[in-house]
Amino acid sequence: MFAHNKRLQYSVRVSECNPGLANLMLEQFGGPQGELAAAMRYFTQALGEDDAGRKDMLLDIATEELSHLEIIGTIVAMLNKGAKGRLAEAIDEEAELFRSLQGAGNDSHVTQVLYGGGPALTNSGGQLWTAGYIDSIGEPTCDLRSNIAAEARAKIVYERLINVTADPGVKDALGFLMTREMSHQQSFEKALYSIEPNFPPGKLPGMPQFANTYVNTSQGEGDMRGSWNSDANFDYLSDREKFLAMDGGSGLPEVTLSAEERKALDQMARRTQSDPNADPRTGADLGAGRKTRPK
Repeated sequence: MFAHNKRLQYSVRVSECNPGLANLMLEQFGGPQGELAAAMRYFTQALGEDDAGRKDMLLDIATEELSHLEIIGTIVAMLNKGAKGRLAEAIDEEAELFRSLQGAGNDSHVTQVLYGGGPALTNSGGQLWTAGYIDSIGEPTCDLRSNIAAEARAKIVYERLINVTADPGVKDALGFLMTREMSHQQSFEKALYSIEPNFPPGKLPGMPQFANTYVNTSQGEGDMRGSWNSDANFDYLSDREKFLAMDGGSGLPEVTLSAEERKALDQMARRTQSDPNADPRTGADLGAGRKTRPK
């Protein structure tokens, strides 16, 4: 059960209307790294969680993300206030009004015309929000890692948004939201490392002969060695013959067919066989007219 408090989690102060900036802010409203995606990711994970501590944490953070959605949506609405009234009441000449909604990199005309300046569940490019942004898989050691990455990506988007506005009130609110992403990341990391063992994800072990092998498939200038592929941590393979058919087999696909399946397959192969000696005239040849093909 949810109850709504009309006071925001953080005060929003906007010094001037700016529909272009409002359009950019939609990235954190209805975008893949946005607050709705985060809330839905953590809320659905919480519903399926069997560990009482993680369930409580996920519900807390999911609900807070909804409060962040409210903050971002409020910023969008306030940045759009001036344009919303001018558009609704047609107080400007048509050309001037259009220029104010689409000029100097301002692509807010779509959200203004379609959604009346309100916060729309789209990203800044107009792409509708989709549940495809949610990548939960129902395994805590996987989902917590995904959550950590999601919080990290969201922080970077907030940094970029802070860098494109000079409005002190907007900067301040975005700084708060960015900081909360950092706090959530810490909680998810603590929860992940409280599970032992937490690597590899899941229950089944890997095949030991391949688990600590590093395959140098991209070779040439720029090859680098570090802890991620060091001899101390990995069996480093650079000989291309050694990372072909690593199982020791032929490396060629094999399938067992019944006699009936083999007969049908052979029949189809004969029927669809290409004649390597054929040199048929093609549509390209016909289109070339009297010209002869280059030898």
